[in-house]
Amino acid sequence: MTDAMIRKLCAFHIFEGLREGISHFSGPSRVAVIYATRPDSSVRIYDPQSLLRGHEPKLEELYIDSDGWRREGTDSQAMRSYGHPIPEGNLGLTGLISFGGRSHSIFYQMWFTEHHPDMLSTGPTERWMEHAVWLLSHDVVSENSCYIGTSGYVLQEYATHAVRDHIVDELNKVLGMDVPMRCYPILDAVLGISKTLEEGSWPQGTLVFVPPPFIGSVDFAARFPSDEQPNIDNFKHVRKLLQATENPKYSLISDGRSILGIATGAMPEGNIAAQFRSGHGFLHLSGDPICSFFDGRFHSSTRKANLVEFEEILLESYLDPAVQHQLFKIVMQLVHNAEECKFGCTLVIDLNDPPVYIAGQNLEKPLDLQDSNQMELTLSLSTLDGAVHIGADLKLHGFACLLDGRTIRGEDRARGARFNSALRFTAEHRDVVVVVVSADRPVSLIQEGVELNAQCYWNPVSSCVPFPPRLAEWING
Repeated sequence: MTDAMIRKLCAFHIFEGLREGISHFSGPSRVAVIYATRPDSSVRIYDPQSLLRGHEPKLEELYIDSDGWRREGTDSQAMRSYGHPIPEGNLGLTGLISFGGRSHSIFYQMWFTEHHPDMLSTGPTERWMEHAVWLLSHDVVSENSCYIGTSGYVLQEYATHAVRDHIVDELNKVLGMDVPMRCYPILDAVLGISKTLEEGSWPQGTLVFVPPPFIGSVDFAARFPSDEQPNIDNFKHVRKLLQATENPKYSLISDGRSILGIATGAMPEGNIAAQFRSGHGFLHLSGDPICSFFDGRFHSSTRKANLVEFEEILLESYLDPAVQHQLFKIVMQLVHNAEECKFGCTLVIDLNDPPVYIAGQNLEKPLDLQDSNQMELTLSLSTLDGAVHIGADLKLHGFACLLDGRTIRGEDRARGARFNSALRFTAEHRDVVVVVVSADRPVSLIQEGVELNAQCYWNPVSSCVPFPPRLAEWING
């Protein structure tokens, strides 16, 4: 097998492993890589799913019009040995996360993936791509086709390691290189506790891991004797104790090995806090969000709908910008309330003047949704069967509304009556947007009989790929 073939296969397997792993962590994602094997080599691109299309001017400016990226690494002592790859940070391309590196075996490589709008932090994803840099550099050095596929499998299941690497990097900035807490047992405990039921209920409350040097600054409300402190891997015991912290005033405190007691007040720098929210939860480092966890895995999602497409619809509408802002806030408050309380609902946002007639429970006088009391009532009304009817005048015109219409193409029997009724209704009414919140969390935005935020599943990439083209050829089409 030629050197060129080995390099191509290395890039393909790492590409596939990275794409599969990040897709499980952040939702369907594309990946691309730009690389040059030697200082004088042509820069090549592997982007089978067109992730970088639209960024051609910036890529041409960075890699074709300038040789600055080549000169930066040629004189480095590390580049002349088989040492650690030299990291290359995020390029700052809109809508993308990027991370790369330089090494003796691969002079330059830069990996790219999508920056999803609902990501809590880009840190774990950057560490994931940093590991891809290491693996590609290592695999090319080995030049043994028997081991090429294993790196891809490593990257597919790298989520916990990516979260751990991000935490360690951030703790190093606060505590120095000798981090006094082992992160893997902490992450294992968080996932284990999150799956442990107590009398049929999922865990709620907060568990905070405080670095041992800072334990003395914790304001303990109750502290356990040293011989009665349960280990954090005793998930059942910790789950029982967690019930005492369902009041948000209190937190369960651990030093990374055992549970020390219950505390109140602010936590010291470098703390890792796991907030359990009954079936899911969130991980924070020194108060900054890292990731969420549910279904026994870590994820990047905020678990809140962002409805970027709805915001774009409002920006293109005739409405005054102040009204656009208020309407967006009202809709997001209703959606997030349904998500938090775990019930399904339908919101009809009617941009017509006057609003269209919808069969349902009409009101003698519409409710003003800018009034906090009437908004609170609307939150309660959204729990009833049927849709709530919101006008462009920021008022509620009806609730328990029935959405009817003729059958259309694109209906999905798997999505139920609420979703398909919205498809039919919007297909027959212009300037109407319907938001459907399902009890099991998916949020759909529908206009003119089309789901605007439908999840896109990218076609799989064949392993029979041509040799990656030169970047200049790719830019020119």
